[in-house]
Amino acid sequence: MEDMWAQGGPLLAVYLISVSAAGFLLFGADKSRAKKGRWRIPEKVLFGAALLGGTPGCLAGMYLFRHKTRRRLFCWGMPLILLLQLAAGWAVFLLWRRC
Repeated sequence: MEDMWAQGGPLLAVYLISVSAAGFLLFGADKSRAKKGRWRIPEKVLFGAALLGGTPGCLAGMYLFRHKTRRRLFCWGMPLILLLQLAAGWAVFLLWRRC
């Protein structure tokens, strides 16, 4: 287990931080564009960032920028994605520990 973390842990952490930052920035950019009446970032892109592991940043952007907080799809979807990702991560951890 320790070998796995030493080999891939730092890379995984950098990836998750990066995709989370990207999700945060996407929500900020979409809110800014909405205020200016400009072309918007598609919702599937916002959800895509979350599905790729950026859910913490997406949730932070949602609530910090007060963007998409009235949409049920986002209010329920983003936390659900986060819960599923945490459960999957926990399952992988437990399986890897058994090996």
